[in-house]
Amino acid sequence: MKIIGFAGSNSKKSINKQLVKYTLSQITSAETEALDITDYPLPIYGIDLEKESGIPQAVHDFIDKVQTADGLVISLAEHNGSYTVAVKNLLDWCSRCETGFFKNMPVLLMGASPGGYGAKNVLGAAEKRFPKFGAQLISIYSFPSFDDNFSKENGIVAPELKKEHDEAIRKFIDSLK
Repeated sequence: MKIIGFAGSNSKKSINKQLVKYTLSQITSAETEALDITDYPLPIYGIDLEKESGIPQAVHDFIDKVQTADGLVISLAEHNGSYTVAVKNLLDWCSRCETGFFKNMPVLLMGASPGGYGAKNVLGAAEKRFPKFGAQLISIYSFPSFDDNFSKENGIVAPELKKEHDEAIRKFIDSLK
């Protein structure tokens, strides 16, 4: 079984990248791999650009890579109450290439934020939109106040948040069996 994870952020110090890597490290029953969306550079989507140049190879590469997985772990950063432009652009390009590019794949959807709301706005948007991309949302996990509740050495340090995270992973892994 193979699980791929990625964060919806292009920041080098992304807390969502940290959460994805930590989450993947907690999954010992499968092969795991973390992707970085910055490894798939894309121009800003536009219909004129698509008509002139077609779908960039990076879109095909990303879709091909994601479709090798049995399940996905995705953690979305929130900018101004929605997706980051980096992940929105990637999703726009992918949906032009293949509407249901997640192929009904089980997804553990997460979002982390430095504030107390835990990226719930972007998670709400993704909960409505991701099934249209073919994602089967199994668990949704909101992680607030990242700097207070996460340690590079120990991972999630807040007991209640750790318990919720463990349960989200368990439910996700059970869906893959």
